[in-house]
Amino acid sequence: MSLKKVNPTKTSSWKTLESHFNEIKNIEIKDFFKNNNRANDLTIYWDKFTVDFSKNRLNDKTLHLLFNLAKECDLENSIKKQFKGEKINQTENRAVLHTAVRASSKEKIFVDDTNIVPSIIESRAKIKNFTDDVLSGKITGSTNKAFTDIVNIGIGGSDLGPVMIVDALKYYNSRLNPHFVSNVDGDHVVEILKKINPETTLFIIVSKTFKTQETLSNANTIKKWLISKLGEKSVQSHFAAVSINTKEIENFGINKTYLFSMNEWVGGRFSLWSSVGLSISLSIGSDNFESLLKGANKMDKHFNSSPIEKNIPIVLALISIWYNNFFKCETEAVIPYSQYLNRLPAYLQQAVMESNGKSIDRNGDKTSYQTGNIIWGGTGTNAQHAFFQLIHQGTKLIPCDFIGFANPLYKENNQHHKLMSNFFAQAEALMMGKSPSEVEKELSDNNNNVEEFLPYKVFEGNKPTNTILIEKLTPETLGSLVAMYEHKVFVQGVLWNIYSYDQWGVELGKELASKLLKEFENKDFKKHDDSTISLLNKYLKS
Repeated sequence: MSLKKVNPTKTSSWKTLESHFNEIKNIEIKDFFKNNNRANDLTIYWDKFTVDFSKNRLNDKTLHLLFNLAKECDLENSIKKQFKGEKINQTENRAVLHTAVRASSKEKIFVDDTNIVPSIIESRAKIKNFTDDVLSGKITGSTNKAFTDIVNIGIGGSDLGPVMIVDALKYYNSRLNPHFVSNVDGDHVVEILKKINPETTLFIIVSKTFKTQETLSNANTIKKWLISKLGEKSVQSHFAAVSINTKEIENFGINKTYLFSMNEWVGGRFSLWSSVGLSISLSIGSDNFESLLKGANKMDKHFNSSPIEKNIPIVLALISIWYNNFFKCETEAVIPYSQYLNRLPAYLQQAVMESNGKSIDRNGDKTSYQTGNIIWGGTGTNAQHAFFQLIHQGTKLIPCDFIGFANPLYKENNQHHKLMSNFFAQAEALMMGKSPSEVEKELSDNNNNVEEFLPYKVFEGNKPTNTILIEKLTPETLGSLVAMYEHKVFVQGVLWNIYSYDQWGVELGKELASKLLKEFENKDFKKHDDSTISLLNKYLKS
């Protein structure tokens, strides 16, 4: 069954929220704290997570109305439909079950009346065995040397997820050196090839169809390079593939035993938990990969069973909708106070913007309201010295997620208090600001020209943040964190009455690029607009 089709703006909750917004839009966050219990009341404690959403421009009534909106939009039933394997991706007639690939062996999940869990467990076992055999040196290259490097060849979800996880879990790295090739830019490939030894490198091609233009172009370039170094037969020993296209894989020359399957009901940007995560498993070891899946599964159970009021992904999604649709905020910043998570904002850009960047609702109608959020960010404290000026004193209201870890990974890390003091201070500063009277006193004490400098040093404050404090960065907690954001995307899509799991907007540019590539041969560009023709001619003359 498909998801219920409810235009959120037609619900009574939405209309009440509009009136409520006008009542509280000018109230400052710090004034809400006159309720002495606010911090505790607006914090969810779950597993190793503390999620404080008290520093937001909302009160109990706001939350109550948002929860009612979720109920009117049939959110709870929608969640059940997803986890049951119903084909909620209606435009592609598919189930949405990235949650299933991290399920425990005891669970039962059905697609077309077939329990898919046994096949999932079998696939995971194959990943584990392959990983263990590569790391132990049982599986070697064509010259019988153990692998020292792996190169993941993919794009989109076949790259962004794995590279983010591998980077985030560098502390847990196995003995293998991971590399990632995604951009069709040939210079990118060459730079990677300069770093590796062909005898000791394993290449993993990740493409569901084995027809992705960028991925296959890079794979073929690397294949030619490998053959030039080690001969034709080396392909069987040095390439693995994650795909459903068995025929094309065989044509490429890849050993069948090095083929890892994919599932139709796992979308690309949510696929790092599946065989697409083979490079993750090799990079951090099979046990750590299993811990990553376990953490995600924990969050799945929390999302599927916790009441709305204490459900982390739901609460965060509703707050995001509050800002997007009522305050008219267009962006959200994600600020992890860990250098290990420097790729998280880029990963979330695809997860959020490719999923919910839709203007047609589930009825096939143009939406009259904003959907999607522009996601951006960077790591603290670097971000403080880059774009925080805009957040603090700019003209735009930008809600932020602050992500920090109570404990560092290295015991000898004597800088963690410095890092975390910034983590807590920035969220507080964004909320509290600095008043004209405070600035006046500060300037007077330092014998500065008060009248001249005062306007420039005032901070309005009242800038909203969510604070996500996690015990420690481990494979398990990272799995929970990423799954949290995945479910947030789902909730938003349900309430906006859009399909989050297709991506038709990605295809048009690809189609035109394919046509253009053929046109380069005969230089016939008559079918294009004048601007494109002029640019093409300039390019070919260069």
